[in-house]
This record gives sequence, C-alpha cells and structure tokens, in this order.
Amino acid sequence: MLSGMWGNNIKISIFGESHGNAIGINMDNLPSGFTLDMKEIMREMKRRAPGNNNLSTLRKEDDEPEVLSGYFEGKTTGTPLCAIIRNKDNKSKDYSKIKNVMRPGHGDYPGFVKYNGFNDYRGGGHFSGRITAPLVFAGAICKQILREEKIEIVAHIQSIGDIKDKSFLDCDLDKELINYLKYEEFPLINKNLEDKMKNVILNARKEGDSVGGVIECMILGMKAGIGSPFFDSVESTLAHLMFSVPAVKGIEFGIGFDITKIKGSKANDEYYLDEEKIKTKTNNNGGISGGITNGMPIIFRVAIKPTPSIYKEQSSVDIRTMEETTLKIEGRHDPCIAQRALPVIEGVSAIGILDLIKNS
Repeated sequence: MLSGMWGNNIKISIFGESHGNAIGINMDNLPSGFTLDMKEIMREMKRRAPGNNNLSTLRKEDDEPEVLSGYFEGKTTGTPLCAIIRNKDNKSKDYSKIKNVMRPGHGDYPGFVKYNGFNDYRGGGHFSGRITAPLVFAGAICKQILREEKIEIVAHIQSIGDIKDKSFLDCDLDKELINYLKYEEFPLINKNLEDKMKNVILNARKEGDSVGGVIECMILGMKAGIGSPFFDSVESTLAHLMFSVPAVKGIEFGIGFDITKIKGSKANDEYYLDEEKIKTKTNNNGGISGGITNGMPIIFRVAIKPTPSIYKEQSSVDIRTMEETTLKIEGRHDPCIAQRALPVIEGVSAIGILDLIKNS
C-alpha cells in the first residue's frame, strides 16, 4: 500500500498540498446509482472549514468540492469518483522563514529528510491538516451510504485541556441526543461546559500558545459479526485511519486504559436477551470483541495534540547552516484543532466502516 492510498474494498487516494492549486481525493468501488445529497455534504465540509469562528485560524476557505468524475445527473456512476477543492486564501510568504528552520512538532524535519529537501514546506505542504478536507468529503459520502444501512456516526468533544464532558458510555443513547450533536457547531453532551472550554482555547490564543483535546466517537446500528480477527479487526482498521489524521496521538476503545484498573469479572461485558436480541449489560470493550463487532455501539476516543504552530519563540535548527537557532512562527493558526478535527474523525470512521461492511 502506497502513501496517500488506503482501502481494501472502498479505495481512496488523497493528493495535494496546503498552498498548492488544489487538494483532492479519488474514491473507487462506490455503489452505482446512489443519490448524493450535496447540501448535506457541504454542511459537513463547513464543519471542518477554517475561518468560521473566533476559535479557528483566520484563513478563509470555502472548501467547496468540485466533482470531476464518477457523478452524473445526481447519482454515482460506479466508476472512480474524483473531487478537488481549490485553495484560495493561501499566504505563502508567511512560510518563507521556515524553509530552512524546522518547526517543532511538525513534519518539517522528517519530511525534509525523507524527500531530500524537495517537499513543499508552505503551510506544511502534504503534511498539513488541510488535506483532511477531502477526507471529510469522502466521509460524508460514506455516511450517506451507511445511513441506508441504518448506521449513524456521531462524535462530541469530550475534553479541551482539563475540562471534561460526559462519555457516551454514561448516557442514554436516544435519537434526540444524536440529532442534537450532529448539528451543533461545538458538540457537547453537557452544554454547560461550552463557555469554559472556549475560554481555555481563547486564553491559549492570547498567550500565543495552543491546547489539545479528546474527541469521542460513536458508531450506532452495527450488526454483530463485522470485521476479522488480527490484521483486519475493527480496532486495527479504525486505528489505522485515525492515525492517518494529523495531530491524532492516541486512541482507546470502550473504557480504554481504565480497563486495566478493574478485574475481569467487571471488565467482561455480560450478555443478556432483549426481545430475542443478544446485547451486553455493559460496553467496556466499545462494541468490539475478538476484533469483531458484537452488536453494541462502537465507542472510541482519540487524543488530539495541541496545535504545533504557536507564536511563542521556540528552539530549532537551521537545516541549511546546521546551526541552532530560535523560531517564532508567523501566519494564521488554530489555537486548538479538536473542534475542527471532529468531522474528520467522523468522516474517516465512515470510510473504515463502509470498507469493513463491503468485506463481510
């Protein structure tokens, strides 16, 4: 499998750089004749798009996908679907200083080494989180296909800094909560925490710094028996995609690492019958047993690191002179990217689940 390409059944290929002419995606093996709701796709795109509020970068991009192939008269053709998103508001001069000075926390130095200095450094080039926009587009299509199978994917911000929201594991998972979270700009189970979380982000911006967060994602409507043990397990498939998203530094399913703090008698999800359907009394394992879905909601969390581009002066190295120096990053950057990463996590989850379902 080559870099920029993923999938066993639904195959995707991403391309482009942050400050290039366009970024885009190619999707293969989609069903033919499927009607796409382009308004819903644009709603998903706007959730991730920059410049929508005072919590994000000031870079303004419409993020409107231009479909080049695989879509005709409102329906998928079944042939590869290709779409591009043109870059408009790029200020490449902001990055002239970092051509030779490596930004801490970024892919600048390893990218320079891997590509022998020929990588596009502007805005992070192909390493940029901007490349997640095509993933949201692809994920929005996969979400619509999954909805036909009565599968819904929804996420919320579980924490920003040390401010923590409730977990899906502790909630009644009714349609009202799911619909509420799907259309919120800053989705939280406990809405009373919104101002506190936003203040943490804004204070970090004032300090020229950044903060991270945790996104909790849930996949509802999964039948038991999806996935394969070991290399094609549901966990390994989703984890592969999660770590393909820039800034993701960790993932845990169910109660995650906390499962090590309890005994097996508590950790095991005991079965019971509910109107002839087998369910579990708890969901400590996040809806997955032996790498295969058990019919309960898939629940997992991903850790989003603080945005590496900050305005505080940091130590670095000039790769041209091989001398130590300092760097103060300029340009337009998010003080926290967790809220914008949320639709990306939902999107890549949809890609992964659709790929697994087509293999079952």
